[in-house]
Amino acid sequence: MAKHSKPEGRLASSLVWCIPLIPLALTIAIYWGDLQTPTFLWINRYTQILPDVIWTWLTFLGNGWGMYALCFPLLLLAPRLLSAGLIAALLGGIVSQILKLWLALPRPAGVLAMEDFYRIGEPLLFKAMPSGHTITAFAVISGIYFASTKDKRSSLWWLFILAVFSGLSRNAIGAHWLTDVLAGSAIGLWAGMIGAWISEYIPDRQLAPNKIGPRILALGGVGAIYVLLTQTLDSDLNQSLQYACVALIAITLAFFIKAQTTKAI
Repeated sequence: MAKHSKPEGRLASSLVWCIPLIPLALTIAIYWGDLQTPTFLWINRYTQILPDVIWTWLTFLGNGWGMYALCFPLLLLAPRLLSAGLIAALLGGIVSQILKLWLALPRPAGVLAMEDFYRIGEPLLFKAMPSGHTITAFAVISGIYFASTKDKRSSLWWLFILAVFSGLSRNAIGAHWLTDVLAGSAIGLWAGMIGAWISEYIPDRQLAPNKIGPRILALGGVGAIYVLLTQTLDSDLNQSLQYACVALIAITLAFFIKAQTTKAI
């Protein structure tokens, strides 16, 4: 019976664990330096040079269901990476909800006049810090990144660019301050590293398509299809993207069902 051996060099080094302290330091500097409103208004203004649909699609990356749908093909291609991303998202989501309730800080729409900034969608007033969408984007992406072997990471760095722009989209659509995004990126990075670390302890044999874990994840895909078809995630502008994600999940599920008859090695 094959045993799972933890690949050397896959987990984050000690120095990497300190990187999230950089956005946290910027968060403190901006908040206590009375730069929260100026930084938000500046980003909110100049991001308007891009079409609204670009920013709503980027914010879709921070939606839990949206990210799950986009990463769903990993169920077949790299189930350990999908597991790492999901564990990271769960950890980040728990921390996000605790901090949002504890800090109870207002969002831009709860402080500024509506005519002072650009907004897409209904105004959100409360639970600003941290940005949950940013946490999800960074958690899943960093979970996938750090769960990958070192030789694969060199081709995955661009995922962090997507995470950065997903965070900025929360400023662009008028939902969050820059400080919320910076704090969310730090929490997401840490959650991703922890998710990757935990995923290392999942035996290889338990990641085969005919095992209970992947089958539960597959059922999650069915749930994602239901949500994508019955709800509007973040904006009406995301409707076409939601339909594309439904097709992506459906195709993956078809191959997953076929794989049920394949004997695990």
